[in-house]
Amino acid sequence: MNILVLCTGNSARSILLECLLRRLGDGLITTYSAGSQPAGIVHPQSIALLSAKGYDVSTLSSKSWDVFVDGDAPKMDAVITVCGSAASETCPIWPGVPLRAHWGVEDPAAVEGPDAVAAFQTAYAILHRRAAKFVAGDIAKMGRSELQAHLTACGNVA
Repeated sequence: MNILVLCTGNSARSILLECLLRRLGDGLITTYSAGSQPAGIVHPQSIALLSAKGYDVSTLSSKSWDVFVDGDAPKMDAVITVCGSAASETCPIWPGVPLRAHWGVEDPAAVEGPDAVAAFQTAYAILHRRAAKFVAGDIAKMGRSELQAHLTACGNVA
């Protein structure tokens, strides 16, 4: 299963979920991430958090979702958006036929100062619970409508 995780800047939330789904999916899921307005760099706190948790961060990059529109790009089975609920935030919409789900999380990259580390830890924890619930389902055997319902339900995990 190919999953694309989308967000605006592709520097924090989408990167975190990309790594989580890759690890928890244990070879069942190939994950990618991108942004509608990529920051161009992965947020240093994303790198620090993921490194501390033993993830390989050497290949992570902030990139445009345009990379995945190309004819040579992998076909996506599902697209998950992780933009928060802030009204001013643009959340990308993916064209085509992949399943879609919204797992909104507030942007930890928007938090500065001493609360920044906690904001990243909170975003990671929420996304971890959602990703764990997703992979705990028998996703390889689910039909399209059942998988859509499962994706949607996982996005509601607090």
